[in-house]
Amino acid sequence: MGVTIKQVKSRKELNSFISFPINLFKDVPGYVPAIRFDERDTLDPKKNPVYEFCESALFLAYKDGKIVGRVAAILNKKANSEWGHKEIRYGWLDFIDDPEVSKALLDAVIEFGRQKGMDTIVGPLGFTDFDPEGMMVEGFEHQSTMALRHAMPYYKTHMEAMGFVKEVDWVEFKIFMPEKMPEKVERVAKLVEERYKLHMRKVSKREVRKLGIGYKIFDLVNESYSKLYNFTILPKNVVDSYIGFYLGILNLDFLTLVEDENNNIVGFGLCMPSITRAIQKCKGRMFPFGWFYILRSMYFKFEENVELLLIAVTPEYRKRGVNALIFADIIKRASAAGFKYAETNAELESNLDMQSQWGDFEKEQTKRRRIYKKSL
Repeated sequence: MGVTIKQVKSRKELNSFISFPINLFKDVPGYVPAIRFDERDTLDPKKNPVYEFCESALFLAYKDGKIVGRVAAILNKKANSEWGHKEIRYGWLDFIDDPEVSKALLDAVIEFGRQKGMDTIVGPLGFTDFDPEGMMVEGFEHQSTMALRHAMPYYKTHMEAMGFVKEVDWVEFKIFMPEKMPEKVERVAKLVEERYKLHMRKVSKREVRKLGIGYKIFDLVNESYSKLYNFTILPKNVVDSYIGFYLGILNLDFLTLVEDENNNIVGFGLCMPSITRAIQKCKGRMFPFGWFYILRSMYFKFEENVELLLIAVTPEYRKRGVNALIFADIIKRASAAGFKYAETNAELESNLDMQSQWGDFEKEQTKRRRIYKKSL
């Protein structure tokens, strides 16, 4: 019996779309499921403000009456306009090891893209850069972070057999906590702080909301990341939704702000205690007991690592060593809290400036993620 592709239309089908990889990866220790309520809100046009400039279609693949794959077709009109291309994105791609299934899923995305006048298919990408992106092609033995997704080793083989080619790669690193902060890092941090009259600041959730600090942070994100691959400048209503979500899950003890003498934010670093094992334990469900495991990992009984979610510095200060200030504070706090290592978010392999910043720490490259592209 052949493969049938069906577009998701009902809440039941959406739940099946979200649940499919949990069964697919049930025997993969490194797989970390998405938090289900967040996944549902992200994919719901009524709840996700990105649908003001995005369109999507979710597809499920069936074979012998069973769900055997899923994919999202995403049209980000804002990104296409800003970058001057006509790309249909694919994301949330998972499938069994059957070339007929993977081809049927990607063909559905291609057809959706052609109907919208697109000339290229690219992914895995989400609606914005705050969604999981990149397909894992190395490091399957390592556990995924909360922000990114696992893959099966055969995904890469299927993509290349269908004529998809590499667009860009991201790499991820494990940074081991030093017993003592490297002298060079401390020296540079102190020098930068004094020379440019900078200071560190910690903030509460109330300050983030009431003083508009959340908006200032995202303004800095937009400014710092605007030239990176396919980045979408985030409008205010989208920023509002992200601030609401992150304030609900982040421990702000691990947010470091750097301000100038006029209290303008010139850089920040954001990390969080890993909650991946807690998410695995509750299979991404917050209720009835998932919230307990997740809160315990965030505030009381830490896992052994922190995840480095975001680091951003204004262009004016990027070459002035501000990152050393941020790293010194993050590493110092993480080490004092008993963490053994930090995991970086995905960094473009071409972003050598970012990777060189870990030169004073013991590190290990753990994973590689790839964007695949193909002309329609």
